[in-house]
Amino acid sequence: MKNVEELPNNVKWIEVAGKDKLATKNFVPGNSVYGEHLQKSSNSEFRIWDPYRSKLAASIINGMKDIPFTDGSTILYLGSSTGTTPSHVSDIVGKTGLLFCVEISSRVARDFIDNVVSFRNNIIPIIADARNIDSYTSIFRNIDSVYCDISQPDQTDIAINNCNEFLTSGSKLILVIKSRSIDTTKDPESIYEQEMTRLESNGFEINQMVNLHPFDKDHAMIMSTLK
Repeated sequence: MKNVEELPNNVKWIEVAGKDKLATKNFVPGNSVYGEHLQKSSNSEFRIWDPYRSKLAASIINGMKDIPFTDGSTILYLGSSTGTTPSHVSDIVGKTGLLFCVEISSRVARDFIDNVVSFRNNIIPIIADARNIDSYTSIFRNIDSVYCDISQPDQTDIAINNCNEFLTSGSKLILVIKSRSIDTTKDPESIYEQEMTRLESNGFEINQMVNLHPFDKDHAMIMSTLK
């Protein structure tokens, strides 16, 4: 299961009880976001990254290559929820990076702010509908890449519209495809192909598609580049 491809900055494999576990360098040493194990390695503290709780971790373990997050990256994250994956992306981009997190639910966003954002000064929460881009365009600096994890039938269109607003040619979109949110009657593989065709017809080059089984059923992660 271990993906031996080059990992993003501040991400490494840590041995825990004789098993290799994916982990990120803790941006807030001593702080555990969702009960994850903390472990010292090379004079730094790392947080074990649970692929059953984070689709990005699952995609890396299943072979996703060239994740475009590193020290200093500025990321637009659509669908931050309670902040499990955003907290690990915060670890990756570090002190000089910035993570803009859009979440539509004020209740969920409140938990995210209390449990994650209040400890991490490289995250800016935005309570907004990612379809309503005009409500948050004015606060952004240049965005390096977009990560989208939204459970809506038009999830791909939401991602495309945000990329067209904030990204420049050559920038990356990482898109979670939740097939059952799009159409429960179709085979998930056909949904993945359908959404990749939609991306291609809107000016994206598909770099890679990774099925997230067994960590998430009927989910895939697509890496693409805006032409």
